[in-house]
Amino acid sequence: MIITTTNGIEGKRVVEYKGIVCGEVISGVDFIKDFAAGLTNFFGGRSKSYEGELIEAREGAIREMKERAIQMGANAIIGVDIDYEVLGQGGNMLMVTASGTAVVIE
Repeated sequence: MIITTTNGIEGKRVVEYKGIVCGEVISGVDFIKDFAAGLTNFFGGRSKSYEGELIEAREGAIREMKERAIQMGANAIIGVDIDYEVLGQGGNMLMVTASGTAVVIE
């Protein structure tokens, strides 16, 4: 399945629009990752623990969106947008959403 942020796929023709598809992942950030990120923030540098959490959540949201598109009979998703939000009272939850248009291409 082709998944792209563009509104079309070069060399392919959209023959049917199946509808909007979304995938969502909400992930909690635990104390150890939070502590390690705090040290990174204090000393400078990149937080590998948070980066790993972001990557995992993004891939999960895309995977969920793809599964829903397949259920609709699509073979591609165009116009994909990925959004990140911090949730929870202490900002310790991460929500990643992926959305796009499920289509049939040929």
